[in-house]
Amino acid sequence: MLDSFEMNKVLGAVLGTCLGVVSLNIAAGAVFAPGKLDKPGYEIDVPKSAPGKGNTQTAPQPEVPLGQLLASADVTRGSDSAKKCATCHTFEKGGRALVGPPLWGIVGRSKASVAGFNYSPALKQAGGNWTIADLFNFVANPKAMVPGTAMSFTGISHAGERADLMAYLNSLADNPAPLNKGAEIPAPTRAAQAPHDVTTR
Repeated sequence: MLDSFEMNKVLGAVLGTCLGVVSLNIAAGAVFAPGKLDKPGYEIDVPKSAPGKGNTQTAPQPEVPLGQLLASADVTRGSDSAKKCATCHTFEKGGRALVGPPLWGIVGRSKASVAGFNYSPALKQAGGNWTIADLFNFVANPKAMVPGTAMSFTGISHAGERADLMAYLNSLADNPAPLNKGAEIPAPTRAAQAPHDVTTR
């Protein structure tokens, strides 16, 4: 068993070691302490555009005239596009009204004119006949063209698909009129573009 003298030597050695470690830590902190930065982090110079590539923002695409779209429109593609509307409309001659009115003979037909169908007051007041241009605008955004319409869908965004659909709807007649008849769309009636579907009520 250690006597008091030996115990004091052990404790003294332990204490001396601790003091030495603390002293080294303080000395190292004084020698290697980093300088205080004016502001945290580092500034990285990021070029606004890659060299030689110019501005990467995409310029808005010009609107393609309806007549030009109709010139390349395809009835078969339009028929495929119209399939999504078969739950609300019939397309055959003599077809009955469903959620929406039948679409046979829609091009050139008076608006809100199918007997017995409950059209919205807004469409009843629209007046005139359904032209290709009107239908093209209507299926883009019904509520923009006829505020207050009972239509609940947001429209077809792709102008090329709408043109194909116009070609198909124009074919739903015994004697279809030329597709490009009435193709010009007055600027005030151009509707905003939106996702797929079509109805006219």
